[in-house]
Amino acid sequence: MGTKIVGTGVYLPKSVLTNFDLEKMVDTSDEWIMTRTGIKERRIAKEETITHMATQAAKEALKDGSTSPEELDLIILATLTPEKRFPATACLVQAQLEAKGVYSFDISAACSGFLYGLDIADSFIKAGKAKKVLVIGAEKLSEAVDWEDRSTCVLFGDGAGAVLFENSEDESDVLATKMYSEGSLEELLYADKCGYIRMKGRELFKVAVRSMEEVCREVLEKANVKPEEISLVIPHQANVRIINALAEKLGLPKEKFYVNIHKYGNTSAASIPIALHEAIKEGKIKRGDLVLMTAMGGGLTWGAALLRY
Repeated sequence: MGTKIVGTGVYLPKSVLTNFDLEKMVDTSDEWIMTRTGIKERRIAKEETITHMATQAAKEALKDGSTSPEELDLIILATLTPEKRFPATACLVQAQLEAKGVYSFDISAACSGFLYGLDIADSFIKAGKAKKVLVIGAEKLSEAVDWEDRSTCVLFGDGAGAVLFENSEDESDVLATKMYSEGSLEELLYADKCGYIRMKGRELFKVAVRSMEEVCREVLEKANVKPEEISLVIPHQANVRIINALAEKLGLPKEKFYVNIHKYGNTSAASIPIALHEAIKEGKIKRGDLVLMTAMGGGLTWGAALLRY
């Protein structure tokens, strides 16, 4: 069995919070934020719940893939901002979709969550345990941000992205994956129960670049693909300086890296599926292209996936 991407969808809150808005809230400036992060604005879910955002992205992905909710075998939702302590937000989405009885669960792997979900979906499909799997990355990080902490409040935004995978007798779209975690480094990026996001930015930067470079090279070697053969890299949208440093380490031009962080900020588990959807709809990816995706997040967790779209 091969794993195919057959549909994508996104939901972005209507409310926009610009750097100029943040200048009125904390001691910062548009120039400072842009220079250090590449972020110009981000979306904030003022009225939308995470369940609503995830459900809307899921509906768009299902429509894009000409699939009805009852055809699904599995729903995986990656988030660090669940609707409730329990049940899983995936179950709430399953109910909203009216996907009766569909096996649904959440993943908590922070910014790497979507790639973790992709890896699980690929394993289920290739093992013959599922034919159609919906993987959603959704975050309402505005609820986890200390709006008085200028080092973190400028970084994060809300949104959701979804990707529909299904089995195929053709060659798999998913060529190689590799995931890691290292809990001993949790103090670099974490949030206590019912607490705010806390981060050691300088230390995290170094770990992020090194870990993503290493895992990218690992999946490329696993698939016997050279970096220069990659059509597009879709990195987690955390910081444009991390993306630029990764491009330099991999020896690839910046033009091969899809970047939308200036519009949405860091949407954690939602960032890669949002970027993938936009890249496809903008024609940056066409069938047959090699696409490399990579992320690192709190946990610490990190990983990469190589696709032939």
